[in-house]
Amino acid sequence: MNVLAVQTALQAQGFDPGSLDGVWGRKTIAAVIAFQQARGLAPDGVVGPHTARALFMNAAPPGVTDTLVWMDEAKRLMGTREVTGRGSNKEILQWADDLDLHYPDDDVPWCGLFVAHCIGATLPLEALPNNPLGARNWLKAGKTCIPSWGAILVFWRGSKTGWEGHVGFCAGMDKDAFHVLGGNQSNSVSIARIARNRLLNARWPVTSPDLPQGTLMASALGDAVLSENEV
Repeated sequence: MNVLAVQTALQAQGFDPGSLDGVWGRKTIAAVIAFQQARGLAPDGVVGPHTARALFMNAAPPGVTDTLVWMDEAKRLMGTREVTGRGSNKEILQWADDLDLHYPDDDVPWCGLFVAHCIGATLPLEALPNNPLGARNWLKAGKTCIPSWGAILVFWRGSKTGWEGHVGFCAGMDKDAFHVLGGNQSNSVSIARIARNRLLNARWPVTSPDLPQGTLMASALGDAVLSENEV
């Protein structure tokens, strides 16, 4: 999504999105909802085709309707790292504070927190699973889907029948693995190759537009080593 174009259009029509910074944050979402209510549209905070046509007067700029807001946020955070040893990355702790979650230290696995932040910050009406810090709890989020760009992928870790897991977003695939954009992968937000046979399920937010069409193409990680323990 061209967030800056959305923010600029909202401001031009009298709806305050906050700073024109290209970041899909709470003030921008609130401005979208206010705009939708004023125009008689479903107030879901998502700039889908109907909202885009109204906002840009039938001339939506490229990129407004063909990307996923939670993936935009996930990509924006690439490279975010936990603090080694004593102390924590304050940005990671802020994600938990924004969601009213108890999360004291970034030494605690934070893949579920990363997914919760990306979904919660961009899809305000989407229900998060109970205790979203637990990776396998994302099996109860949204609805089942086939693995697609932006889908929430839940994996087993340690043992398929155990309780440990990992969760992230689908960013590509190859014949052996999914390419997962996630948190707490080598202690950072990064893309890792995770074996297909570790997948428990793929989930899709119920308040987002319909699943994207087309084949999920391989990303540039086809020759990378498989990740075996995402902590």
